[in-house]
Amino acid sequence: MTSSSVASPSFGDLALLPAVLSAVETLGYQTPSPIQAETIPALLEGRDMLGQAQTGTGKTAAFALPLLSRLDLSRREPQVLVLAPTRELAQQVAVSFSKYGQNLQGLEVAILCGGMEYRDQLQALKRGAQVVVGTPGRVIDHLDRGSLKLEGLNALVLDEADEMLRMGFIDDVKRVVADTPQDAQRVFFSATLPAEIERIVNRYLVDPVKVAIESRTTTGENIEQRLVRVDGGAKLEALARILEVEPVDGAIVFVRTRAACTTLMEQLSARGLNVASLSGDLDQSLRERTIQRLKRGKIDVLIATDVAARGLDVPRLTHVINYDLPQDAEAYTHRIGRTGRAGRTGIAITFAGFREGRKVGWMEQATGQKMTEMALPDEAAIRAHRDEVFHHKVVAALTAGAEEQSALVERLVAEGYDPIELACAFARLARADEAPIGRLQAPRKERAPRDGKPPNRERGPSEGMIRYRVSVGHKDGVKPGQLVGALANEGGIEGNRIGRIDIRNAFSVVELPSSLPSSILAKMARARVAGRPLEISEDRGAPERAPRRRRDDGEAPIRRRERA
Repeated sequence: MTSSSVASPSFGDLALLPAVLSAVETLGYQTPSPIQAETIPALLEGRDMLGQAQTGTGKTAAFALPLLSRLDLSRREPQVLVLAPTRELAQQVAVSFSKYGQNLQGLEVAILCGGMEYRDQLQALKRGAQVVVGTPGRVIDHLDRGSLKLEGLNALVLDEADEMLRMGFIDDVKRVVADTPQDAQRVFFSATLPAEIERIVNRYLVDPVKVAIESRTTTGENIEQRLVRVDGGAKLEALARILEVEPVDGAIVFVRTRAACTTLMEQLSARGLNVASLSGDLDQSLRERTIQRLKRGKIDVLIATDVAARGLDVPRLTHVINYDLPQDAEAYTHRIGRTGRAGRTGIAITFAGFREGRKVGWMEQATGQKMTEMALPDEAAIRAHRDEVFHHKVVAALTAGAEEQSALVERLVAEGYDPIELACAFARLARADEAPIGRLQAPRKERAPRDGKPPNRERGPSEGMIRYRVSVGHKDGVKPGQLVGALANEGGIEGNRIGRIDIRNAFSVVELPSSLPSSILAKMARARVAGRPLEISEDRGAPERAPRRRRDDGEAPIRRRERA
């Protein structure tokens, strides 16, 4: 594979279509990243490609810019199809195509993902979208319906192929690749190259160009990384205490899901904090307005999903708080990299329970730094902090002068009230709106194993989860990864939010967050696995009835024993 040691040319040297090049210049891009410099010339020539690159290396532009430059806008049919493992990534890729193609008259981009209205997708396809971006399950659904036709396809892009393998989409991927015209360009990107991906590459790619870009995402030494041991039920109080005591100018609090983003924003707003949210639900213009408010100091705390983990540069951000652990170590480095930028210092605080020690270890390994365990402020520390803040306010008020209140105070003193007692009464009135200090539960330690055996777990659902039953099981040939992929994409949640999966013969039991609204559950119920709708319903714990034993031909029937 080629390496990234050669100096990069400018975008103007890469023979891009002038309209695409002008969009790149408008967006402020100057020098291609290593993967862009290596892939764009080959993709412009129509070569098949296997790219080994992590998220965050600029690979979306690496394939979007040359494929946009090769579009025939007079043809109103799909010419480029991009498969992505999740709805979030598919939406990001589609937005990138629209940005880079903003000067291409007549360009249509369609997004085909679970959890989105079929009507909008069908209309986009009827308008003749030249670029289609989607998740494997919904793309196959449109192929089966006949609403998506691939006869005129010029290029197929498989983004994050190894992630699709992990999520159980490999059979769907094979189906789409097989349906692609033989002369279409095929472009695969994968952070790793499992054997199954290599088999698909060897079967379907013709003399591919191979490009490998090492991920060099590192965390600067000017970011102080801390670890707080706290379980889910105590996270809100822990966060409130940190935000009150820490010298926070601006902070981003990262959560896993859009639902958690909205819930936490409402909870912190109720506590009087100046807070806003940023997630994949917001359109681009609203995202930009939210970021501008954060930059101008109109917002002090931003609750965000990983949509804000890349490309966000706000100088006043002093703290990043991982309220929920990220999906992987790379996401962690992107998250905490929002602070401590351009030579500034920053603080990254990560919440984790004792059972999440392995994940913490992965993140420490990725950054090459050990997290310092941080004790949460106790009630005495919070009261001392509040006293100090009030002290400064009183001194500032004395410095500014308070003559307008002197007549009232002199009157109260003349009536015989003690000045010290008066001052205490005034302080009590002035601080009446201070929030009560909530209880903070101690995190539960992992129970030590006995005799080398793992601890005996409770048979109930995990904390914060509810068990649901879905209508596919072993008899349908279903695998856990298929369930994770279908539920995550149709419901629009991250796959790591899905808990334990127990596949039985006729059905399966899946743990889902108890905070999921009914609208998301309804979308999940429409997902299809092994050709069947999931028909999701809350599991009441009824045991599965064992299948009746069938006798072979010639076997004597089993008779009930007669009582004597």
